[in-house]
Amino acid sequence: MSETRAASGPLCLPLDLCRALAYDLPRSRGMDAALRCIDGVRRRTLGDGLLTVNIDATPGRRDDDTIELQRVWSSDPEAYPVGGRKRKTMTPWTRQLLRGGELFVGEGDAALREVFDDHERIASLGLRAVANVPLLDADGRCRATFNLLVGRPAWQAHELALVQLLAVLATPWVLRGEGH
Repeated sequence: MSETRAASGPLCLPLDLCRALAYDLPRSRGMDAALRCIDGVRRRTLGDGLLTVNIDATPGRRDDDTIELQRVWSSDPEAYPVGGRKRKTMTPWTRQLLRGGELFVGEGDAALREVFDDHERIASLGLRAVANVPLLDADGRCRATFNLLVGRPAWQAHELALVQLLAVLATPWVLRGEGH
């Protein structure tokens, strides 16, 4: 993360959204309801975009050069349906996010084109920046990803902090619901 993004600043959530995360989220019945709650907060704070969650469909093959991801949740199931799969080969993105368990931030059309095979579909939806957050298991391994794409070409530091916070809140729901 750049020095500019690392600068501290306020991250303020309206009281009703704090209540949704503190009261409604823990009472959600299953992963889908929990992710709908989290997505509602995301929409109110960050605006339009696409939120998807993918699990590593090949968790036992940690030394393999190919990883298969399966989408288990989507805020736009028409464009990105649940159940969709994609194969990822070993690239800097794969090493950083899926193997290294580190946040990936892609800003602008060129960055998306470099990383994603479906960059044309992403662009057709008006999306121009991505934050991929690894969802880590108790051993620190990436077992899933929380993926948020937005229409603006760059992220603000407080937005990335919020995306990471929402991803952490989603983690237990996603990891418990992995078998979908």
